[in-house]
Amino acid sequence: MGSIVAPAFRKQAGKITLLPLIAATYLVVSGGPFGLEDIVSKAGYLGSILILLVTPFIWSLPTALMVSELASALPQEGGFYVWVTRAMGPFWGFQEVWLSLVGSMFDMAIYPTLFVSYLGHFNPDLTAGSRGHWIGVALIAAAALWNLLGAKTVGGSSVLLGILLLAPFVALMTYPLTHHATPAWHAVPLRQVDILGGILVAMWNYMGWDNVSTVANDVQTPQRTYPLAMGGTVLLVALSYLLPVSAVAMSGLDPNQWSTGGWADVARGVFHNGTAGMILAVAITIGGMVGAVGTLNAWVLVLARLPVVLAEDGFLPKSLAWRSSRTGAPWVAIAACSAAWALCLGFSFVKLILLDVLLTGLSVLLEFVALVVLRVREPDLPRPYRVPGGLPGAVALGIPPVFLLILTAVRNDIEPVGPINALEFGAILIGLGVLAYFFGDRYRKHDHR
Repeated sequence: MGSIVAPAFRKQAGKITLLPLIAATYLVVSGGPFGLEDIVSKAGYLGSILILLVTPFIWSLPTALMVSELASALPQEGGFYVWVTRAMGPFWGFQEVWLSLVGSMFDMAIYPTLFVSYLGHFNPDLTAGSRGHWIGVALIAAAALWNLLGAKTVGGSSVLLGILLLAPFVALMTYPLTHHATPAWHAVPLRQVDILGGILVAMWNYMGWDNVSTVANDVQTPQRTYPLAMGGTVLLVALSYLLPVSAVAMSGLDPNQWSTGGWADVARGVFHNGTAGMILAVAITIGGMVGAVGTLNAWVLVLARLPVVLAEDGFLPKSLAWRSSRTGAPWVAIAACSAAWALCLGFSFVKLILLDVLLTGLSVLLEFVALVVLRVREPDLPRPYRVPGGLPGAVALGIPPVFLLILTAVRNDIEPVGPINALEFGAILIGLGVLAYFFGDRYRKHDHR
């Protein structure tokens, strides 16, 4: 891929090392236990723990292994766009980016929505009326400005943000261990049972491993750093989900008390509305907002690179590849993406997740296909990390994610989006990607005459 940044700048620019990459990956994939509330309310404690235990093995681990091989073999800016294009050609490479960008419109709206939700739990008056919407817009703008400081700054700040958002949960987990209560493992009647919906929320909470591949040019020794970062983050994400949910289950709290953005209410319930519970609720609320900011910030870092590579390949105007001469940040792409993300702030939390998992999940499926195709077409490609099992192992790796995507389609089929359902709405967006490619291809050919 070409670059409008001089080689001298690339050499001097700060690089993301292992710990910041783990922190940035953690924020991109997880952002802390925030967002798990709907799994508990839909599946109960035992169901939630089972879902959170199984999902990493059939969704996260296969994806992380796939990313480890492809990112170490092809450590170029654009990440999965490079993989799919090299394996299957420009049409499928374009679809990969299209699905990721369109899916990101719904995903990026989730974090301001969670931020506003937590702020509303803290003080409802602050988010009343249209205030919540404009707070979300301001949050996206702040993340865009933050990213203009460059990749190394974003990666380094991710470490601090990760510590701040997880600290309150350490305190929450200690209480059930030191106070005897009747665990809520027994069957408590749930008001709204939705196991499939809980699985999709878990998939969203375990999704995003491939996106950190887009900043490979900004990572120090990516061939070694990516596999280590993937392995460390899978373990960190799983533990940060399972431990808090298990601890609250031991406290005996009714799972029906869980709601979107409701970790603060959970803390108050665990501590029986005492002073300690109120203090912890405030800390968790702040942590939730920090987590939303950190995750949004990390996503801007990785997603803004996608229009850049399409512009460098001629599918989009060259201006989208313009970078800051001081930090190397693609400022035009950041501004354009931020404006698009702000348009989806009106969707509900569940609708945002369903559409995001459907579209982004399909882009992940293309990456698994690329893994297999590159094994066949380029068997001698240097691969510092290789998925074990040869070609059959690479094929088998994608089977569990395909099964989960089938479940995603089933759940989207019953979720209304205006006069149609979410599956039909997603199909329209996928079809627009095909049209966008042909318009983009005509623009590219005309531009190169």
